[in-house]
Amino acid sequence: MNYLTTTALAAACAVTLGTAAVAADLRLSHQWSNSDVRHQVAQIVADEVAAADVDLDIKIFGSQSLFKAREQYTPLSRGQLDMTVLPLSYAGGQQPSYNLTLMPGLVKNHDHAARLVESDFMAALEEKMAEDDVMVLVHGYLAGGFAGKEGCITAPDDVQGKQTRAAGKAFEQMLAGAGASIASMSSAEIYNAMQTGVLDAANTSSSSFVSYRIYEQVNCFTPAGDYALWFMYQPLLMNKTTFDGLTEEQQAALMAGAEKAQAFYLDEAKKQDANARDVFAENGVEIAEMTEEEFNAWRDIAAETSYKAFVEETPDGQKLLDMALAVD
Repeated sequence: MNYLTTTALAAACAVTLGTAAVAADLRLSHQWSNSDVRHQVAQIVADEVAAADVDLDIKIFGSQSLFKAREQYTPLSRGQLDMTVLPLSYAGGQQPSYNLTLMPGLVKNHDHAARLVESDFMAALEEKMAEDDVMVLVHGYLAGGFAGKEGCITAPDDVQGKQTRAAGKAFEQMLAGAGASIASMSSAEIYNAMQTGVLDAANTSSSSFVSYRIYEQVNCFTPAGDYALWFMYQPLLMNKTTFDGLTEEQQAALMAGAEKAQAFYLDEAKKQDANARDVFAENGVEIAEMTEEEFNAWRDIAAETSYKAFVEETPDGQKLLDMALAVD
């Protein structure tokens, strides 16, 4: 069938068919390869919906084949795209509150992240999404750590005077506050920058540390463990009007698939961190753990840099920040 906005299709069919099933195609866009955990999350939802046999088909367009990575939220909110998996902070320009989903020290570990997604803080963010006609199907955070070329990075003093790559503006603000010199670049550029002496330390996701073989260029790795600074919220989102236009059976199939996918997402996120730790250790890299005291020292610096900037730039920023910090 030719693709039509699902909402219009569902509305037209509902008038004719009443409570009968509405055949519909949904388009889901993301930026990653088929081997990436975020694609696997999308595939679980698609497979579960297909197995439910409710006349609903989810077509996945990966590797930026439908929309560029940072250009997915706007078409989603306009109903030109049905579903996407993306870092919500990509849409921080449209909704400044989303920048809290990539903020140092707001998430301690994956179990803390799981509590956050069930909190009033996430409910407030979901209200912001609803303003854009967007809803969450699958919640998920991915974590990251630090790597140092000549030393371990666990406490703020460890980055003093070092040329450091950070993952995101808020992290750059915090690291600069700790005395680091900031080098902005993509994760793909870290390896060469370390190899040529341009970079002393880096902060990125666990999966990027492994896929870009950063273990070949560093002598110490601080993985995400009981405490980690870098967590990025990367949910599977859906256009709300599209969802509301589906039948109850189709909605139930989507939510059942989403529940299964969310459990998988949390489990796989923990596995990625453990795998990164193992890969670095197997390659002779020292493993350093961040302590609670060190985590709190970083958070104190973030409060004077990243958090302060967020509050100044964001309507209701202090209220949202306090809601996030209130989750133990």
